[in-house]
Order: sequence, then C-alpha cells, then structure tokens
Amino acid sequence: MPTVLIIDDNAAVAIALEVLFSLHDIAALRAASPEEGLAVLARQPVDLVIQDMNFTADTTSGEEGVTLFREIRRRHPDLPVILLTAWTHLDAAVDLVKAGAADYLSKPWNDERLLATVTNLIELGQANRALTSRLQRERRAKRELEQNFDLRGLVWQDPATERVLHLACQVARADVPVLITGPNGTGKERIAEIIQANSQVPDGPFVVLNCGALPSELIEAELFGAEAGAYTGASKAREGKFEAADGGTLFLDEIGNLPLAGQMKLLRVLETGRFERLGSNRERQVKVRVISATNADLSAMIRAGSFREDLYYRLNVIELRLPPLAARPGDILPLALSFLPRGKHLHPSAEAALLAHAWPGNVRELKNVMARASLLAQGELIMVADLGLPAAPAAANETEPDREAIAQALARAGGVVAQAALELGLSRQALYRRMERLGIARSA
Repeated sequence: MPTVLIIDDNAAVAIALEVLFSLHDIAALRAASPEEGLAVLARQPVDLVIQDMNFTADTTSGEEGVTLFREIRRRHPDLPVILLTAWTHLDAAVDLVKAGAADYLSKPWNDERLLATVTNLIELGQANRALTSRLQRERRAKRELEQNFDLRGLVWQDPATERVLHLACQVARADVPVLITGPNGTGKERIAEIIQANSQVPDGPFVVLNCGALPSELIEAELFGAEAGAYTGASKAREGKFEAADGGTLFLDEIGNLPLAGQMKLLRVLETGRFERLGSNRERQVKVRVISATNADLSAMIRAGSFREDLYYRLNVIELRLPPLAARPGDILPLALSFLPRGKHLHPSAEAALLAHAWPGNVRELKNVMARASLLAQGELIMVADLGLPAAPAAANETEPDREAIAQALARAGGVVAQAALELGLSRQALYRRMERLGIARSA
C-alpha cells in the first residue's frame, strides 16, 4: 500500500486528508512540524509528501514551507512533494514548482483533483523505481559479463545484446556447432569471436570464410583445400579452411550461399571430422568447431530445396539470434561514440537524430555515418547536419501547443497540471511557463 506523509500543524487538515486517503487504499502518516516530518522521513520510506507552507501561528509568509521543501529536496531528491497553500502564497509555490516541487494545491482543496494528482505521482514514482531497479540489474549483469568473460572489447549497453552475449558465453565452452542469425551488419562475426575467445581453445586459430563472397565452384576448394591440378589454375597444392582451423574455430559466414554439393561434404566433416582435398583420395582428420552465420531464412530454403535439412539441424545445435540495431536502441549511442576519434563529441540534437534513425544497414551503417561525420564536422562538436541522415518526421509533441490545446488538455485532466503536461509532452514547469505566458489561470 502506498504511503503519504502529511506535514501540517493544523490537525483538522491532517485528519481530513488521512480519512480521504484511507478511503482509497493509501496509507497516511502525520507530522505537525517540519522537524517531526523530517524525522519521519529519516525513519521510514514514503511515496509522497504533502506539506503546508506555514507552521507558526500568525505566520503567513510561506518561508517555513520554502525551507522545509528545500531540506526535503536536499535529503530526498527524488521524493515528490505537493504544496498546500493559500492564494497569498501562489508566487512562492510556483517558484518551488520550478525548483522541483511536484505540484501545488490551494486550500480548501478539491478532493477529486487532489486524489488524481496523488495517484498520478505515486504511480510515476513506482514506475521510476521499477525503471531504476531494472537499470541496476542490467548494469550488474553487464559488469558480471565483462568480469567473467572475454568480450573482445565489444561495445554494448542494450538488454537485447546482453541476452545474446550471456547465451554465447554460456555455450562457448561446449564443443558444439553454433548458428548465429540476424540481418547483415549486426555484428555476427564479433559474436563468433567472443565464442572462440571463451571456448576451451581460446588460443587456437579463428578462421573466417564468407561463403557468399566466392564463386560456387571455388567454395569447396576454399573449405577443403585442393591438390595441384585439381582445377584450372591450381598450379600447386593448397590447404583449405578446415585444415587452417584445426584445433580452433571455423566461422562460416553467409552459410545459406553454400551450394548443395558443398553442403553435403560439410555435413560429413561435421559428423566425422574427416574430408578429402579436391583431387585427392587421402582422408584428412581435423578437430574444428564450426560457427556459422546467415541473414537468410534457412527454413524457407529447406522448403524450397536449396538447403539441406540434415545440415541445418547439425549446424543449429545452438542458435543465437542477433537483433537488428534498431531493436537494440541502448547500443546506438555507445557504439556511435566508440566510432568517433578522440576529441569529437555529439551535440544532443545529433544524439536524438541517431536514436530516431531506423538503421537499415545496422552497425555497419552507423560506423560509416560516424566516419563521415568526423570528417565533415567543422569542430569537435558533431551536429545533425554532419550526420547526413534523412530528416525524421517531427513528432506530434514537438509542435508548440497553443492556448486552445493547453485549455483542452487541462479540461481533460480535471485541472491536474501534471496529467495535462504528460499528455502535451511537456514537463510541469514547461506547462506552467506556457500558462503564465498565455494568461491561462489555474483553476481553484
């Protein structure tokens, strides 16, 4: 049950609020003075404070309330505070709202509006605490991964990346094939390197073959090697990638481009560890872990008859799905900064543009964008124009709300400024400034 602390020397006010909250499943604590209120806050957690502006008889300046608010803010900077004030203290209350108070309400207050404000602030506080707790868990998980495993200097922050890394490190020491799926440019080879670095043979060779970068007639020679004269231009014997990777890891990128003949021979190597070079009848034995990657839909290729189902299941003992960069927004700014030369910085508007971009080319596109921006920027600060990204459509809340829009939002919110500000995409302080500039009176 959420708890509200009422700091007011008027017992009738405190009791009335306590009864009101009790009818809506909100616990209430009472304190008759600033000192007593601060003592309660020191003893136990509360979700929100409602405080008066005066505590000494015949005092109406509001200075006691200002002092109390600033002390609460100093000791508990994230605790929402609602000010209860007479109209004579309106200027002081507005100043405190600008300084961070959650809201202010005049005496006598409107029960419905007070409850709406309190409920909104409590829910917001609970959401913020949940977010803080989640961020702490994510930071702890990231720290543990970085301490316990060799991540090859990978830059990352997003929970989606953390999940992939956690599984990759978990299976790294198991000598089984791994299939990494995901769009081009997402960093599949980096994940393969991390698996190798945390395997039982971290010092073994790590050999890469892009199956999509070679003519189909040469892929078998690249994989298994060839004897002299095995094909036109083969003037001398050469070893293939499997021999080069013996005792380590072979990373087969774009595995979906491997022709059917090569697929059949690859399946045999995975099952037996044996193969023959092209043009040779002598079997060779190797100990190689195969990690493959693809951006293709292998299941669809199996249905179309262009990829062997038995090979798919042999490669796919463990599958790691690497999401596109747009699905890992927490990685965008850390990666962007890592691609900048020392001394270069991003303007906040440039950061916003990076986060708003869809990144169809994923990390590879981001790296190219940052390289170009570093060259085009006139000084140390990189601006939006330096990025060369297509302009993103303006969000609705980026339009300055007019008098009518603000009045309608206030009406829908029942006069609760915090709720109206949320609807308009503004902070409470920003909405107060606009109301003051447009001459919109706060309803009593």
